[in-house]
Amino acid sequence: MVSTFIRQRANALHEEGVALSDAGDDDGALAQYAAALALDAERPDTLYDIGLIYKYRSDWLQSAEFNRRAYALRPDDEATRWNLAIAATALRDWRTARQMWRELAILTDAGEGPIELSLGTTPVRLNAEENNEAPTEVVWARRLCPVRARILNIPTGETGFRYGDVVLHDGAPMGHRLDADGNERAVFNVLELFEPSAFATYEATVHAASASEVAALEALCDAALCPFEDWTASMRYLCRACSEGRPHEQHDHELPAPTTWQVERRVAIAATDAHKLTPIFDQWLQTSGRRVGDWRCVLAAGSGS
Repeated sequence: MVSTFIRQRANALHEEGVALSDAGDDDGALAQYAAALALDAERPDTLYDIGLIYKYRSDWLQSAEFNRRAYALRPDDEATRWNLAIAATALRDWRTARQMWRELAILTDAGEGPIELSLGTTPVRLNAEENNEAPTEVVWARRLCPVRARILNIPTGETGFRYGDVVLHDGAPMGHRLDADGNERAVFNVLELFEPSAFATYEATVHAASASEVAALEALCDAALCPFEDWTASMRYLCRACSEGRPHEQHDHELPAPTTWQVERRVAIAATDAHKLTPIFDQWLQTSGRRVGDWRCVLAAGSGS
C-alpha cells in the first residue's frame, strides 16, 4: 500500500507534469509523470495524460499501452475509452476498438474486423497542429466510424491530403461549420492519414465567362469520373479563433467575397490517371471564349497504407 506521504509526492509530481505540458514541454511532462508512476503505479490520471501526449505524437503503441493501463484502473472513464479506441484504430486492433465503441454505446453489433458504418458527413481539419508547416484546411468527409472519415473535397496539394483519403481524426470537436442544409456540424482535427487515396490532385487556371462555363467543365469531369472543385468559389479564409469557433454569416475576420464574377478561376480535379484530363480540357475548349492557362499535378496519388 502506498503511504499518504508518497501519494502526496506523486500528486505533486503529476501536477508539475501537467504544468509543463500546458507550457508546451511534453518531454519534461513525461519525465515528471514517470517519476510519479515510480512512486505510485496505480495512477489512472497520470497514465491517461501520458497516453494523451503519445496520441498527439502519433506514437500509437505507447498511447495504447498507457490508455490500456488507465482503463484497467478506471474502466468507466469515457475519455480513456475514447483514446484507447483511437489508438486501437490506428493500430488496426479492431477487437479493442470495437470493445471500446460498444462500451460507449456507439457500436451495438459484435462483428469483427474494420468498422464500416454510415455516420453521415463531418468537417475535418487538416494539419491542425500549430507546429505543422503545411497549411491548415477544413474539408468535408464521410464518417466511416467514430474516428475515421473519407475526404469528400479536394484539398490543396500543399496540405499533403487528397480527395478520397481516409483520415484518422480526434474525437473532441474543435469548432463548427454549417452543412449545405444549414445544420451545424462539429469539426474534428485530423491526427494522421489512415489510408491514402488512388486519386492525384491536379490544379488548373481556367478562364470562364460565367458560372455556366464552370458548370460545363464540371459536367465533363463528372462524366470522366474525375471529382471537380472550383476553388475560387469554395474556399473561405478564417482566422484561427473563428475557425475553431462558430463562423457566422457576418464574419468579422473573413476576407470579403468578390462582388463581381471572376473570369480567371482556380479549379481542382482529382483523377486516377493524368491522361483523363487532356480530353476533358480539349472538349471544354471547343466553345469559344474559354481558356486553360495551365494545369499540373500538385499531389501524386498515395501508395500503401
